[in-house]
Amino acid sequence: ERMEWGREQLGLASSPECACGRSHFTCAVSALGECTCIPAQWQCDGDNDCGDHSDEDGCMLPTCSPLDFHCDNGKCIRRSWVCDGDNDCEDDSDEQDYPHCLQQPDSPRECEEDEFPCQNGYCIRSLWHCDGDNDCGDNSDEQCDMRKCSDKEFRCSDGSCIAEHWYCDGDTDCKDGSDEESCPSAVPAPPCNLEEFQCAYGRCILDIYHCDGDDDCGDWSDESDCSSHQPCRSGEFMCDSGLCINAGWRCDGDADCDDQSDERNCTTSMCTAEQFRCRSGRCVRLSWRCDGEDDCADNSDEENCENTGSPQCASDQFLCWNGRCIGQRKLCNGVNDCGDNSDESPQQNCRPRTGEENCNVNNGGCAQKCQMVRGAVQCTCHTGYRLTEDGHTCQDVNECADEGYCSQGCTNSEGAFQCWCETGYELRPDRRSCKALGPEPVLLFANRIDIRQVLPHRSEYTLLLNNLENAIALDFHHRRELVFWSDVTLDRILRANLNGSNVEEVVSTGLESPGGLAVDWVHDKLYWTDSGTSRIEVANLDGAHRKVLLWQNLEKPRAIALHPMEGTIYWTDWGNTPRIEASSMDGSGRRIIADTHLFWPNGLTIDYAGRRMYWVDAKHHVIERANLDGSHRKAVISQGLPHPFAITVFEDSLYWTDWHTKSINSANKFTGKNQEIIRNKLHFPMDIHTLHPQRQPAGKNRCGDNNGGCTHLCLPSGQNYTCACPTGFRKISSHACAQSLDKFLLFARRMDIRRISFDTEDLSDDVIPLADVRSAVALDWDSRDDHVYWTDVSTDTISTDRIEVANTDGSMRTVLIWENLDRPRDIVEKWPNLMDIQGIKSNFVEDDTVLGPWQVLIGSQLPHPFGLTLYGERIYWTDWQTKSIQSADRLTGLDRETLQENLENLMDIHVFHRRRPPVSTPCAMENGGCSHLCLRSPNPSGFSCTCPTGINLLPDGKTCSPGMNSFLIFARRIDIRMVSLDIPYFADVVVPINITMKNTIAIGVDPQEGKVYWSDSTLHRISRANLDGSQHEDIITTGLQTTDGLAVDAIGRKVYWTDTGTNRIEVGNLDGSMRKVLVWQNLDSPRAIVLYHEMGFMYWTDWGENAKLERSGMDGSDRTVLISNNLGWPNGLTVDKASSQLLWADAHTERIEAADLNGANRHTLVSPVQHPYGLTLLDSHIYWTDWQTRSIHRADKGTGSNVILVRSNLPGLMDIQAVDRAQPLGFNKCGSRNGGCSHLCLPRPSGFSCACPTGIQLKGDGKTCDPSPETYLLFSSRGSIRRISLDTSDHTDVHVPVPELNNVISLDYDSVDGKVYYTDVFLDVIRRADLNGSNMETVIGRGLKTTDGLAVDWVARNLYWTDTGRNTIEASRLDGSCRKVLINNSLDEPRAIAVFPRKGYLFWTDWGHIAKIERANLDGSERKVLINTDLGWPNGLTLDYDTRRIYWVDAHLDRIESADLNGKLRQVLVSHVSHPFALTQQDRWIYWTDWQTKSIQRVDKYSGRNKETVLANVEGLMDIIVVSPQRQTGTNACGVNNGGCTHLCFARASDFVCACPDERDSRPCSLVPGLVPPAPRSTGMSEKSPVLPNTLPTTLHSSTTRTRMSLEEVEGRCSERDARLGLCARSNEAVPAAPGEGLHISYAIGGLLSILLILVVIAALMLYRHKKSKFTDPGMGNLTYSNPSYRTSTQEVKIEAIPKPAMYNQLCYKKEGGPDHNYTKEKIKIVEGICLLSGDDAEWDDLKQLRSSRGGLLRDHVCMKTDTVSIQASSGSLDDTETEQLLQEEQSECSSVHTAATPERRGSLPDTGWKHERKLSSESQV
Repeated sequence: ERMEWGREQLGLASSPECACGRSHFTCAVSALGECTCIPAQWQCDGDNDCGDHSDEDGCMLPTCSPLDFHCDNGKCIRRSWVCDGDNDCEDDSDEQDYPHCLQQPDSPRECEEDEFPCQNGYCIRSLWHCDGDNDCGDNSDEQCDMRKCSDKEFRCSDGSCIAEHWYCDGDTDCKDGSDEESCPSAVPAPPCNLEEFQCAYGRCILDIYHCDGDDDCGDWSDESDCSSHQPCRSGEFMCDSGLCINAGWRCDGDADCDDQSDERNCTTSMCTAEQFRCRSGRCVRLSWRCDGEDDCADNSDEENCENTGSPQCASDQFLCWNGRCIGQRKLCNGVNDCGDNSDESPQQNCRPRTGEENCNVNNGGCAQKCQMVRGAVQCTCHTGYRLTEDGHTCQDVNECADEGYCSQGCTNSEGAFQCWCETGYELRPDRRSCKALGPEPVLLFANRIDIRQVLPHRSEYTLLLNNLENAIALDFHHRRELVFWSDVTLDRILRANLNGSNVEEVVSTGLESPGGLAVDWVHDKLYWTDSGTSRIEVANLDGAHRKVLLWQNLEKPRAIALHPMEGTIYWTDWGNTPRIEASSMDGSGRRIIADTHLFWPNGLTIDYAGRRMYWVDAKHHVIERANLDGSHRKAVISQGLPHPFAITVFEDSLYWTDWHTKSINSANKFTGKNQEIIRNKLHFPMDIHTLHPQRQPAGKNRCGDNNGGCTHLCLPSGQNYTCACPTGFRKISSHACAQSLDKFLLFARRMDIRRISFDTEDLSDDVIPLADVRSAVALDWDSRDDHVYWTDVSTDTISTDRIEVANTDGSMRTVLIWENLDRPRDIVEKWPNLMDIQGIKSNFVEDDTVLGPWQVLIGSQLPHPFGLTLYGERIYWTDWQTKSIQSADRLTGLDRETLQENLENLMDIHVFHRRRPPVSTPCAMENGGCSHLCLRSPNPSGFSCTCPTGINLLPDGKTCSPGMNSFLIFARRIDIRMVSLDIPYFADVVVPINITMKNTIAIGVDPQEGKVYWSDSTLHRISRANLDGSQHEDIITTGLQTTDGLAVDAIGRKVYWTDTGTNRIEVGNLDGSMRKVLVWQNLDSPRAIVLYHEMGFMYWTDWGENAKLERSGMDGSDRTVLISNNLGWPNGLTVDKASSQLLWADAHTERIEAADLNGANRHTLVSPVQHPYGLTLLDSHIYWTDWQTRSIHRADKGTGSNVILVRSNLPGLMDIQAVDRAQPLGFNKCGSRNGGCSHLCLPRPSGFSCACPTGIQLKGDGKTCDPSPETYLLFSSRGSIRRISLDTSDHTDVHVPVPELNNVISLDYDSVDGKVYYTDVFLDVIRRADLNGSNMETVIGRGLKTTDGLAVDWVARNLYWTDTGRNTIEASRLDGSCRKVLINNSLDEPRAIAVFPRKGYLFWTDWGHIAKIERANLDGSERKVLINTDLGWPNGLTLDYDTRRIYWVDAHLDRIESADLNGKLRQVLVSHVSHPFALTQQDRWIYWTDWQTKSIQRVDKYSGRNKETVLANVEGLMDIIVVSPQRQTGTNACGVNNGGCTHLCFARASDFVCACPDERDSRPCSLVPGLVPPAPRSTGMSEKSPVLPNTLPTTLHSSTTRTRMSLEEVEGRCSERDARLGLCARSNEAVPAAPGEGLHISYAIGGLLSILLILVVIAALMLYRHKKSKFTDPGMGNLTYSNPSYRTSTQEVKIEAIPKPAMYNQLCYKKEGGPDHNYTKEKIKIVEGICLLSGDDAEWDDLKQLRSSRGGLLRDHVCMKTDTVSIQASSGSLDDTETEQLLQEEQSECSSVHTAATPERRGSLPDTGWKHERKLSSESQV
């Protein structure tokens, strides 16, 4: 007999387990804490008695889910495992006698040619192999080799590839963080400039975005510590960081502010009456209490809930009458399991039990399967069926009713089902899931500062767009290959090509917070949401025809998704009433999809194939799905979602971004399982989309090819379309819109000017697309020209005491009223009705009918009205406090209505219309006869003439004088202004210079030409313009830091200036040319400067530590300190020539003082003055500017009395000058032919002196300058290349005016052509230019990464460089042609590089993991490590060609060292240098650049002493070289005619080689000197003459061993003859040539001999080919081939493939001559020549031991000039003595042969001390 059972309520905490008794089984404790007891015999009876299957878990015969397969042995397996060829049941019941198996072959079929065979027997498309997706199901299709990263990518340790420039950028881009490991010390990022704000993590944003309420930095650091932050909207709470959140979220227990400030200082009574307070303090909706969901996250909303009804039984349980639940199998089993016999009642159709049941009899009564369990029959069903309630019959299972059983489509059949896929998808081998056809899917996501791509199935991570401000929303147009994104910092919507090119703005106005973006790829439209304007808008893809689509009942719309095939928009709104809505794509048919259980519905996406939508809720931490109509809503993931933001779907997976974890995650879209992190440690992931064509499936374009016949917008609506008009434009027919607006409200809103059309009913405001509106206040309009006028106060302070007038184009501005005005604001022209706002504080609007009394029109509910206008019968006004535009009846003030709300910063307002009546005026006819302004007036004539401000009207009453004669001109940092002294009032007028000034300090005037000169210390330039603002030009743009003082010598036509940053005083011509440093020593902080040309003196103030006033000649001579005591900050300075007085203003002593011109008779003029800066003098008055009073003052110059205020309220006042253009100029001392000077003529007290530009010496005649410095330093400082002359003592740097410099690292100079070569790692280019900045051209413009080192081979005309990004050393011709990789192995971080052409050596440093200094021949062969111990960061490298030593700097060990050319005799020259980068050598000095001290320094190269600072305070110092006639000397065999090579010629230690470029050009390439191969035939050459591959091995050389390449290695049909002669045109290997090859003989005899010799060689080669004697050397190395050679067992005999010209034998070997050893010039002429290099020094010493009787000419250097050599074949040869005598006569010693620029410098031939005892026997012995 069964025992009664019951349920007991147990607490979760207090009752960890249930005590049901011995004869009972205890079920698992439920989520509500309930405990259930069942009889023990019910356990493992195959029935779900507990309701949660806990009584059947672990049993031999478990109860299977209807969707699982029940094996015959009772085991449950997945349905998908049935009939898969595997015995999963272990009794083979899943593979036998099952209907599904009959439909499948017994064995796996053979795969087709275009299929890939999986290891489990499945076949998949070959295209799916190695696509990152597990299509086989056993992952056998993804066992792939790791792909190689491209040249622009970095390989992470896990094998993934990221963008190369993400390496060591501070962000972890590799999943394993390997991109930020072992990063070298880098140059610190430059600080933000003055117009930028630096975020906490270093990024720079525009300063105008600081404290603007938007999180532009991404970490809210730009919104912290903002005292003047704009308030949040009503109904919002402002976090301490500046973030605005819903006010209802304050103190709700959830930290919604990023700084948790919304949960501070909270009380327990913050929840509203409609909310329930959780145990944690969080507030949730009251309706969520006891709804079965854990909304509080601590289950407190589901505790103590009363049981309101019968328990809900599981689907496989039976509900008894008494409310108990029992297993379905206990129904009609003859036992009263319910206790009320309801399970055995006749109502259940129970039949009586016979007790003789057996599976062998009638299958136990079972319809399908029967098994005996504990002596009783238990019926089961085949897979695809479920047991009915009678326990015997089986019913078909509708698998299609279960979501996720099939990916997309499902068709049910009896006992089976079939999955199918939508168009564009294909069923995978599992027959259930669908795979999208097409390319591999890419996740495209916005990361605030960039847009990136990641492949979800593999570790591929690339950059699409970077350097963005704040990218939030994005979408793409796959067919047009476009990507669109919104930037909430710039308030722009932009687009670019999907390859990142062609970035352009689409929408640039009227946006506030565009958080959602969606592309209609069918109809080519762009939709977006804006939570700032609370609108949804639409436009064409280019932004044209923009229309506000939805604007009513929107609060904070965010995510938006389109279904163009159905013509529907879906969007989320996270305002006070969160909801998800939908409408047709024309805005009609709006409906709510979901509005319950929503907090922050952020992301939204549509599964087009599955016909569902998915969204994320960041506050509810959930991902949900629903049908497109909102039905069947279900939570997919409700745990582990800290702050999801955006979501996308592809195939069976969801992908979403999370703000909190900074990651991209994925999960199964049906179950939420299989969660995976795709990418983490991102900067700030925002919107995300799956880039794939199936995410934008094809659909019908309802508008067709003609835009539906619409004139503007054609928008889909259901299955039809609607023609729509841009915002504000009315519709004049069903398909057409008006072309213009006739009537609209015009209002200013500081950052923009907007209009509200009265032609339409929506009253949506539309931004007028005006550029650079920063702070618009007042405005008006002119319908005649359709112009709008406005004032902008962003860069100026509106003067509060004037009323002015000007022409409509802004010209001829003049002051009308300047007296008895306090704060004039609005202004109207008098019409029959005058309306105005009478004061803000009175808070009412009044009306006046011209002469009648004032009447209060509206006197309440006007918090802060500002703008006011009227039109028709209504008045309109703006209100600052309510942030609204309102209107009312103009006569009664009633019928008030609000036109627009939530508009910040509302200013002036007007109504534009086209019915303004014309006005007749006398000024309409020829401007009333006025030369300038004609103004209406009430006088009898009805008008009057007036002049622009500061200009007088002539006595005729109609004509104005040509300009100001006497005036003040002053700098105000951001502009230059003038105050006329010709008129009775002081009014400042801005000089209308059409540029943006940043920090204008000093100012000067040239009255002769009427030009103003000024310095800008932020832009670092000196500029000039006409006094009317025209003809602006920059005259000095380089080498300036803080130019505090400026003076124009109008007589001598010069400009002088002081620079506090460089501590220099300089002079130049008025156009900035011939610039020269006059004073550079003993200056601390020079400021003001004045000139006295007639006396030849200049005076200046110095406000450094020891303040003083000094004087010198205007050429810098005769320098004298005039006053050095009792001075503080001597700012202003002026000279009173009339009374010979010097006047200055001191801001520290607060005095204006005067003294004689020699400093005597010092006395105080004005005291106290608060903070004087600029000082000037005119006639009997002095004028000065004052920082503290922000004013200009005037006083009598003699007594300092009668102080008056000239102008006030002028912040930023700086320098001031008084000018009287009527005063005659003085006598010019240099007036006659510039004083005879070739360059500068400068006055001095005794006359004048000639001077040269900085760094150039004056010749002995005292008047003429050298054309340029002879020896100087060239150095780079990232954004500039500069020169320091070593010919003069001042060591002043002069900028080389090369344009477009971004980040210059290394440089070198070619003294032959006079060009500087440099690398720019920002542009990844190598460029060259002349030293005057002209002829700039790109030499290498592709294939570079980080070019740290650069070297010019001035002899062979080759260029070498190191690329630390690609770890290569390359070479090319100087013009960039014939590019070739020389070394590309065993390089880690190659940096500096240097060449020694005379020796044929190449040196470089490598500061990688194993730092080293290496040497090779110039072709890269014979590579040798010189130094690899005791090295840190060997940065710079230079060669001393005289002492034959290498010098290098070590930035890690902080020292400078040297060694000989073999790395021996190493010594430390200087220890304890800060951070040296580059160095160079000249004479006895070593010069180097230092990053830490920001200076160039030098020491004695022999002792390391006498350390000096050459130049200090230079930011970003990089490379440095010396340009000197003594530097680039010597030559080699490549110096003449490129050594006879067709492309590249490389000198080596003992010979030279010809080489071919890595990429062929149009010229055939030969490896044999002097031989030009024929051009390839025009047809069939690619087939008939294959060439050597780039990867052919090469062999290393030595001076004694020669090898050759086997002709068998020549691929294709390149003949042996061609291979020997180097005629395989694409072979990029080099063949060595002995010294002297490549010297062409222009005479007929030489030519004939050469032809004869070539024929002999060809015959020898043919004989060789016939004998087929071949040899292969396995020891081949890099880059060069040796000459062909034969080897025997005893010796090596070298045979030249092509004999050398006769000249070689005459120069290198002595033949027996006649008895007369005297030479004549008829025998041979040697004028000048090239040097035939010796071998290594050690080999040279060995050769010295050889003796010869007549001796070969074996010298270190023998020179000849090939174009002037004549040879007589019959003449005898010279002996050594004769040759030496001849060479001495011709002065052509090779060690001092110079380039063409300095051929005159020579030395004598050194004595070798050889004894000539015997003749050398053979070439091999030599």
